[in-house]
Amino acid sequence: SPEPVRAEILGISFSFKEETGYYIPIQYGSSLFQKESLDLKEVLEVIKPILENPKVLKIGQNIKYDCIIFEKYGILLNPIHFDTMLASYVINPDSRRHNMDDLAEDFLNYKTITYDDLTGKGKKRVPLYEVEIDKVSEYASEDADITLRLYNKLKPEIKKQGLLDILETIEQPLIPVLKTMEMNGVSIDKPYFQKLSKEFSKTIEGLIKNIHKAANKEFNINSTKELQVVLFEELKLPVIKKTQTGYSTDHSVLEQLQGKHKIIDYLLEHRKYSKLLSTYIDTLPKLINPETNKIHTSYNQTIAATGRLSSTDPNLQNIPIKDKEGKLIRKGFIASSKEFEILSLDYSQIELRIMAHFSKDKKMLEAYRKNLDIHARTASALFSVPESEVTPEMRNKAKVVNFAVIYGTTAFGLAQNLQISRTEAATFIDRYFNEYPGVKAYMETISNFCIENGYVETLTGRKRLIPLIKSPRRQEVEAAKRIAINSPIQGTSADMIKLAMIRIHDGMKKKKMKSKLIMQVHDELVFEVHESEKDSLFKLAKKEMENVVRLEIPIIVQGNFGKNWDEAH
Repeated sequence: SPEPVRAEILGISFSFKEETGYYIPIQYGSSLFQKESLDLKEVLEVIKPILENPKVLKIGQNIKYDCIIFEKYGILLNPIHFDTMLASYVINPDSRRHNMDDLAEDFLNYKTITYDDLTGKGKKRVPLYEVEIDKVSEYASEDADITLRLYNKLKPEIKKQGLLDILETIEQPLIPVLKTMEMNGVSIDKPYFQKLSKEFSKTIEGLIKNIHKAANKEFNINSTKELQVVLFEELKLPVIKKTQTGYSTDHSVLEQLQGKHKIIDYLLEHRKYSKLLSTYIDTLPKLINPETNKIHTSYNQTIAATGRLSSTDPNLQNIPIKDKEGKLIRKGFIASSKEFEILSLDYSQIELRIMAHFSKDKKMLEAYRKNLDIHARTASALFSVPESEVTPEMRNKAKVVNFAVIYGTTAFGLAQNLQISRTEAATFIDRYFNEYPGVKAYMETISNFCIENGYVETLTGRKRLIPLIKSPRRQEVEAAKRIAINSPIQGTSADMIKLAMIRIHDGMKKKKMKSKLIMQVHDELVFEVHESEKDSLFKLAKKEMENVVRLEIPIIVQGNFGKNWDEAH
């Protein structure tokens, strides 16, 4: 199974010398090859001392998967010496070729036997336990051999590039943390989600009626063609974008049409509710593992080029935070029993603080050292009013500008974001840089560094190659500059929370805590905390998060307890 929490052992392969590999077939249920296979219990008894021996170094490709499976069978894979998939990612985080078949091709010029070669595709696919043992043996032994060969290629390469430290102090020590989080799983309130499903379905029905009423006819809302006719031919709304299939009706187009006709608001609401219903409310209860009664997501270390983690099956990092519908979904994430509560700890404005550290801008540093309201200060500069006269609306706009600038926004992008004219957006950006000249200087310095060296790096030394910075096309260079400006900031933030997770995990282990780390959502950590450990865990986690690196300004972490994730947020 691609899900390690549900997977069972059919065989074990290993290699300790290039061009050799060994495979131990395991007896399995209705397998056709029972006679040629060995008893799992007997095999595990023999290999457990080797796998747990700290003097025997373990090398793997996506070794977290193996760690989870072995732990299910009572074996702690130790020590993790090298993960070839993570090494490839650290060397080139923008690449999408970190799986074994691609790495073998890229680094060894070798064509591997693929899983599809072995089991077939689509309707012709057969379960692995029905494939002849000789074929499985060749496939699995090759896997182990190729992993060893990749290690021998990648280890010198990562050393040469000065990136071994990132692998050995951040990415690999994070494996046991993520393994534990994935195995811990998350509890959800199934009856609550069933109730929410009915409420959302009712809201969607009401929105469909409103859309039909606004259009003066009934039509299939999910048909792009029918929607094109209604919006642009019958209601004569302005065309924003054309595609090969006609007028575009995508989200960005509808957002730009807001205010032109009431049907647009209904359509946007309909899409929002429908997406939340299908992606989370109706789907999450189906993903509960019947054995553990929990949802087990997978955290991926090799997807986001900045160093951030991503989450799949299900993606728990994408649930909307700010709107009331997202809050309703978070309410359904609960502690697994009465003695536990949910704790959410969040870095406060971490990317802006990192920008203040990198840019050394005097006003920004002062704002954070004195714990002033940075958004109110920015609003005062943008709207030319004293801070005491800043309205909530001004502050909200300034907040958007503060975060947009560190993503290297353009006047066009900011105008769309704030729904203002491009001239007004350009004025905001000018006033922002007048207020924080150090930020502008940092952006120019980092862009020039990237043009000269072809990469940027985080505070911890994680590198991101940006070859498009040398493109002859101006548009590509501008996009590359935006990546160069933001990557060190987002990457430093990612490294900080990863290091904090490692230290918190080790601290919880040392204290033999019953509490568990159950989720990571970018700048936020979510715990399930035993009632007897509320004070000690809060102090431990907050201290580690706030002291993980030294910045020019204080790092602030805020958090709350609650019966569910929303209450704690």
